[in-house]
Amino acid sequence: MAKSKKQEELEQQVGELTQDLQRTRADFENYRKRVEQEKTAAREAGQASAILKLLPVIDNIERAIVYTPEELKDNKWAQGIAGLVKNLEKTLESLNLKRINAEKGTPFNPELHEAIQFDEDATGDTEVIADELQAGYTLNGHPIRHAMVRVTRQ
Repeated sequence: MAKSKKQEELEQQVGELTQDLQRTRADFENYRKRVEQEKTAAREAGQASAILKLLPVIDNIERAIVYTPEELKDNKWAQGIAGLVKNLEKTLESLNLKRINAEKGTPFNPELHEAIQFDEDATGDTEVIADELQAGYTLNGHPIRHAMVRVTRQ
């Protein structure tokens, strides 16, 4: 028995509505994923901003420890202050903040290191770090502050 014209029109409408529904579902799923990505990005940006405000405090504590007078090296209070940095670094590591390796002799990497000084008189084929002037850090594997270094050739 042949389908009536009305039945064919209804089937065509149902097909079109089904396609519309599938497109709407796909659009909504894409929207949901985009909003989730934006929330994650905003959370990470806020975390990075807060950590960047703490880094100068860590720098100052580290400088104070380096310049601790010899007569205070064995003082329990001075040792306790030095322990603060270790505790703070452990806490920041739990937030996926890691210090960039900028030890003497480490190959210079412009993606992680910022060359503040360059030893023009040095000879050699490889650019390496001579001194770390300020610590750099990565957050979730991305640099949030480059290590400031003095570079030489080796």
